[in-house]
Amino acid sequence: MRAFIIAMECEAETVRPYLGEGDVVVVAGIGKVNSAAAAQKAIDDGADEILNCGVVGGLDPAMSVGDVFEVSQAVEYDFDLTLINGTKLGTHNERDTPYFDCETKGAYPARILASGDRFTNDERDVENPLALGATIKDMEGAAIAHVCERNGMKCRMLKAVSDVHGKGAMTGQYKQNLEFALSRLHAALPAWL
Repeated sequence: MRAFIIAMECEAETVRPYLGEGDVVVVAGIGKVNSAAAAQKAIDDGADEILNCGVVGGLDPAMSVGDVFEVSQAVEYDFDLTLINGTKLGTHNERDTPYFDCETKGAYPARILASGDRFTNDERDVENPLALGATIKDMEGAAIAHVCERNGMKCRMLKAVSDVHGKGAMTGQYKQNLEFALSRLHAALPAWL
């Protein structure tokens, strides 16, 4: 069974037309804890693959709203133990890297995804992900990848850009462009699935 862990109902609507027999969609809610809990429950319920689809913010001004990317690695950019043990931002105490690997299919360009429990226009929410090599960010993906790694589970992610740093307030762009980004995600899914 494939389990699609999705943050918002509007994102889940883009996925439902492509579900196969036995596939499930879990609308987890926004944020890392919601998505991690949903991913773990899906694994406990017998999922053999975890998929995450949704919208993201673009951190590279060369990106355009509606661009679609697969995620090759994900990092929790708001996890910070640097003052305690000097590890790189995003690195959990039991790990030696901040990155959680994701599988890609090669259907779309791959990017590093940064996840944090903030939706802001604060420059640190751009600078910290960029310092980690991430060019897209959301509030869920890295937590899902983290749970999958701990369970030895395959994880794939497909993301469509809803707002781009440097092209106006991200919150305003997100509201204005959400429907378009979702339509691009919907159109991209067949090649990715």
